[in-house]
Amino acid sequence: MSAREELKKKRELEEARKAGTAPAELDADGKPINPHIPQYISQAPWYMDTGKPGLGHQRLNREYDSSAEKLNNWYDRSIKGHKAQKFRKGACDNCGAMGHSKKDCVERPRKRGANKTNRVTQYDDVVQQTATDFDAKRDRWNGYDPASHKRVVEEYAAVEQERRRIQEEELDKQNSLSAAKKVVDATKQKIKDEFGSSDEDEDDEDKYADNADAVGQNVDSNNRITVRNLRIREDTAKYLMNLDIESAHYDPKTRSMREAPHSNVRPEDSTFAGENFLRNSGDAAGIQNTQLFAWQSANRGHDMHVQANPTATEMAHGAFKVKKEEIKDSHKANMLGRYGGEEYITPSHIPKEIRLGQTEEYVEYSRSGQLIKGKERAIAKSKYAEDVYPGNHQSVFGSWFSMETKSWGYNCCHSTIYTSYCQGEAGKEASKSTFSRHEIEEASKPQKSLTEQHKEKIAAGTADLKARAEREGNKYGFSKDPQALGELDKDKLKAALDRERRRKTNDLSRAELEEEATKIDTGKVTAEDIEARRLVKLDDDDPLKGANSEGLLPL
Repeated sequence: MSAREELKKKRELEEARKAGTAPAELDADGKPINPHIPQYISQAPWYMDTGKPGLGHQRLNREYDSSAEKLNNWYDRSIKGHKAQKFRKGACDNCGAMGHSKKDCVERPRKRGANKTNRVTQYDDVVQQTATDFDAKRDRWNGYDPASHKRVVEEYAAVEQERRRIQEEELDKQNSLSAAKKVVDATKQKIKDEFGSSDEDEDDEDKYADNADAVGQNVDSNNRITVRNLRIREDTAKYLMNLDIESAHYDPKTRSMREAPHSNVRPEDSTFAGENFLRNSGDAAGIQNTQLFAWQSANRGHDMHVQANPTATEMAHGAFKVKKEEIKDSHKANMLGRYGGEEYITPSHIPKEIRLGQTEEYVEYSRSGQLIKGKERAIAKSKYAEDVYPGNHQSVFGSWFSMETKSWGYNCCHSTIYTSYCQGEAGKEASKSTFSRHEIEEASKPQKSLTEQHKEKIAAGTADLKARAEREGNKYGFSKDPQALGELDKDKLKAALDRERRRKTNDLSRAELEEEATKIDTGKVTAEDIEARRLVKLDDDDPLKGANSEGLLPL
């Protein structure tokens, strides 16, 4: 049985045990093992594996303590073998040690090896037999001595102690806080001895709170560096708000995103609208205006500086804004007193609904949109005059169309003249009498479309294809209706196609050009010429012209 078949059989057995159709596996004590336990729990590690199924490695059992000795059974890297005095046969030719050959030697290659000088420079290799399996060979901590980490801890402790000592010496040299505190304490004690103690004495220990060492650190408060742009770990990072590569730029060095990540969302509705929006919010605009006022005042000779004297600058800016509003109001009053018009800008004549943008009138509508209760809203009218009928007319111009003259007129009198005077029914009778009875009957008949009229002319043989083509702007006689040309001669059509293609590429001779001009002038254009013109035109308009260079020939 192959390994694949064994694995397949093992899987089927596990599925049967989980389904309950096969008995559960028994451990070393004869107890059944739950088949639904995960493998990482049921499988024992390599250093506690006894080769028998069970969950004994999960329990505090003295039987498995002996198996833990596998952890201590490892290669001894510090052991050294015997060092011979003379070169021996079978030893390394380079260093003289037994256990490896010259090509596997890791020592410095010598010009004259041990076999030449008869001097052995290295100890013999000690071959240690350690029984390891697949998992033990690949265990990264196998053979590790935890006691070796103690040297690393001691080294770091020594470095930290030396760093603290150097920092304390620098702190004493720079600030001399201890000496200053002693002087202050001596002065306080002297004052207390001379004037007695008082309850109003303040404790000055808070003055040294900033310079005191915090718990677990020794940092100079004067040289402390604050890390900015830190965020709470639970908050979403700025670069994860919009994963589109075309969105706002994120600077990883400063952890800033100046533009808004979502440009289609209003800044007020967005959770994060960019660093620029945050910079311009709050009192940022007020500070900028104050700085601008200070600069302008300094240019005019006033001593204004926001950083040097912010209180005076802020008070001066406030007084400046009040004075500016007073000047603006006085100027407005002077202009109204000189030219008038105060009644048009005061809100007294404006209706309350327009001023407040609301009304107290109650209007109720039904589900279909009908007015149930209240006053209907007035329909807004246009700026043009409505319901104005000049010339005693009862309708507007354009309300009636004359089929005989193909023109528009008034419906009240059937007059097609815009400046005419309305004559009522008499005008309608007069407009009917201007046409004959036959014309009236023809006009009263339903009109046929242009396509139906053209088909009737083709059937009767009275269709003027050349005149139609000229009306369409094609003096050559191009027709959009190939069925109107009748039967075509294939040989003549092929010759006409060749001549038309050469005409498009300017390859016709002078005689052929004169012949074409004579045909057009005398009206002797044949049906083959018209069809050739149409096919070449379709061939030019075809985007796949290269795929069918011969043209569209219905041959």
